[in-house]
Amino acid sequence: MSTTAELLKGAAELFPDEVVTQAHVRHLDLPFGAGRFALITLDNGFDHTKPTTFGPASLAHLNTALDQVEKEAAAGEIVGAGVTGKPFIFAVGADLKGVELLKEHDHALAIGKGGHEVFKRLAKLGVPTFAYYNGAAMGGGVEVGLHCTYRTVSAAVPAFSLPEVFLGLVPGWGGCTLLPNLIGPEKAISVIIENSLNQNRQLKGAQVYELGIADALFEGADFLEQSLIWTAQILQGVIKVERPAPDRGEAWDQAVAQGRFLADSKVHGAAPAAYRALDIVAAAKNGDLQQGFDAEDEALADLIMGGELRAGIYAFNLVQKRAKRPAGAPDKNLARPVTKVGVVGAGLMASQLALLFLRRLEVPVVLTDIDQERVDKGVGYVHAEIDKLLGKGRINQDKANRFKALVTGVLDKAEGFSDADFVIEAVFEEIGVKQQVFAEVEAVAPAHAILATNTSSLSVSEMASKLKHPERVVGFHFFNPVAVLPLLEIVRGERTDDPSLATAFAVARKLKKTAVLVKDAPAFVVNRILTRFMGEIQNVIDEGTPVGTAEKAVEPLGLPMSPLVLLELVGPAIGLHVSETLHRAFPERFTVSPNLTAVVAAGKRGFYVYDSGKPELDPEVAALLRQGEVSLTEEQVRARVLDAVAEEIGLMLREGVVAEAQDIDLCLITGAGWPFHLGGITPYLDREGVSERVNGKRFLEPGVASVPV
Repeated sequence: MSTTAELLKGAAELFPDEVVTQAHVRHLDLPFGAGRFALITLDNGFDHTKPTTFGPASLAHLNTALDQVEKEAAAGEIVGAGVTGKPFIFAVGADLKGVELLKEHDHALAIGKGGHEVFKRLAKLGVPTFAYYNGAAMGGGVEVGLHCTYRTVSAAVPAFSLPEVFLGLVPGWGGCTLLPNLIGPEKAISVIIENSLNQNRQLKGAQVYELGIADALFEGADFLEQSLIWTAQILQGVIKVERPAPDRGEAWDQAVAQGRFLADSKVHGAAPAAYRALDIVAAAKNGDLQQGFDAEDEALADLIMGGELRAGIYAFNLVQKRAKRPAGAPDKNLARPVTKVGVVGAGLMASQLALLFLRRLEVPVVLTDIDQERVDKGVGYVHAEIDKLLGKGRINQDKANRFKALVTGVLDKAEGFSDADFVIEAVFEEIGVKQQVFAEVEAVAPAHAILATNTSSLSVSEMASKLKHPERVVGFHFFNPVAVLPLLEIVRGERTDDPSLATAFAVARKLKKTAVLVKDAPAFVVNRILTRFMGEIQNVIDEGTPVGTAEKAVEPLGLPMSPLVLLELVGPAIGLHVSETLHRAFPERFTVSPNLTAVVAAGKRGFYVYDSGKPELDPEVAALLRQGEVSLTEEQVRARVLDAVAEEIGLMLREGVVAEAQDIDLCLITGAGWPFHLGGITPYLDREGVSERVNGKRFLEPGVASVPV
């Protein structure tokens, strides 16, 4: 049997580029004469912008530090030991760059075992051990603390989570076993499953304490000092930590069952990680920790060698790295300053845009519309949203007053836009209307002003074609709800120049949006793929497949909502409009559903009613449907839909709508909420063999979003 040191040495050889975390041991005398104490600080030598991680060499350093501390404890030289992190960071878990390199199950198993063998030593040191969560803690960073006897947390901790299920893993260094034994299965499942599957929701320091993960909460300013005073009081018996024992009866089984229901509602059985985690939590009911650790090792190894994790890491890297360096964006030094923004329109979308520009740019924002009532309503919406932010404590009274003073509404475009640097229109989706709006704006706005359109499907080049200066028109397509979805499709028209495009990207960065450069092609990226996807669902329903079968067919994709619920959110009329636009451009592939046309003509807001609390086909819609005789199975529907999507993405890449398949995935993840565990869509199509069946080749090279050969 390999020793821990040998295990980690072998793993480190597979990962030569690891940013190594050192484990520095220093000694101090605790307050109140409580005795000598060993404090281990985890630090990779960089500032907080490069968080501390655990690769094999980092675990080896911690192991060596524990060798020293263990000897001191055995010799009676110390009364306790603690672990903390560098400023603002405790530790953010396993180094995912190393995980990507693993090609064999045995190597993956070694990573799981190595982490367990090192962390378990904290529970067996012979003296009480303490974790001081001083800053961000995720994954293995949380787990190293769970192996300690006691934990304190800083009120300033901004992010604390076990995000593994979100990426396609399980908390595999003790999280699935220790957390339910510490705080009970119900709370543990909320951290491991629910938060992960809700877009990797983070806990703040106070919540960590309230859940019982930490035994004490201290302010950030003197966190370590207060933690050490508390430690001395624990060791002297002045303070005793009371932890309620978890209910190991039926309540445990019910919590796990609720977790499975939650996982089903989010991923519909399509991704294994949540279910593997729940199996380990279920088994942890017997309190046998080693059995749980062994199960974590196996689950970790199986998932590391599976496609979902690779797709999850690929998606994570897209959102964290590619999003920050948009492919094809011009030199940012060409961007012009934006000191005032104009918004044409004062409806809901325009008002949301006004609020976003106001909050992020903190410059004057002026709305215009065709009558005073609409203008007042738009400004009123922004004011009401500012009041909500104030009420939640997100901004103070001064900022609220300043924001309200910065947003105004006028009827006269000349008055509103004569000194604006950036004017965006959010008016009716009709090319003639938009051309007229731009002609009016061009006549009154300064020569350098960017003219942006929030169109979802119309040609930016055509919109600009009648202007004197079409080079300053750019597509700036947001997704609804604007405050929630990060994607911004930035569209380069045929004559858009580099300074205008650079300014658009600079504004997007300030708006904290994920900007992707797209070609001026019908419906750009997200709406084109979704319309093809939805169109194929509509086609099979029109041909005779029951609505329920068509909807259920795509459940294995684990999408945030079913196609017809999404249609309801978008609005059937908008869905129909986009499908008509694409039918004009590509009549051989995009259809206009007669049933959808009938639903829109009848003024229906969707296919479903929710009288029983869950979606059921609206009897009035059912009466409108005219279906053929061809009824497909779920498998046949899914194959049709995926083939159509794979064909469309292949065509879009050949047309150069975006630079690479990675941009398609980034758009779907950030603009349509497609799951991380799919990696967007192209890794899934590759993994299922659809890409090769339809296009004769994969979208991504083997080893990208998949296990390296």
